[in-house]
Amino acid sequence: MTTEQLYEMMGEGNLGYACVFKKGDNGMHTDFLFPMTPENIANFIGQNAFTADKIIMTDFCDRLICESIYGGFIMNCPNQDLCREIIPHLAPIQMGETEPKEFPVATREEMQAVWDAEEEMVMEAEIRML
Repeated sequence: MTTEQLYEMMGEGNLGYACVFKKGDNGMHTDFLFPMTPENIANFIGQNAFTADKIIMTDFCDRLICESIYGGFIMNCPNQDLCREIIPHLAPIQMGETEPKEFPVATREEMQAVWDAEEEMVMEAEIRML
């Protein structure tokens, strides 16, 4: 993913983390970031339905958005209004009627590189002002 795409994704707001746990990874997980819209959540679950044992999605403050298990089933979604918005996108994927759609997803490492570069630019500007 390019830096421009990362900035565009950040500009959309509502970013959250998706921690993907896979069998045999001894509790390790891979983190992804993307805008947590109902459609994106459903597509991410659908894309990882049979490769992930568990997916935990949180906002930037680590508040649970939803949790799914192998097969793409939502097990926990504290915001029931959000859950009702996810289901119409997820059910056709679960039933095999549609394929999960591709959408921009960044790894934690990609986003961290952008944040580190921004921090470096700010620090350089502050040093120049001294």
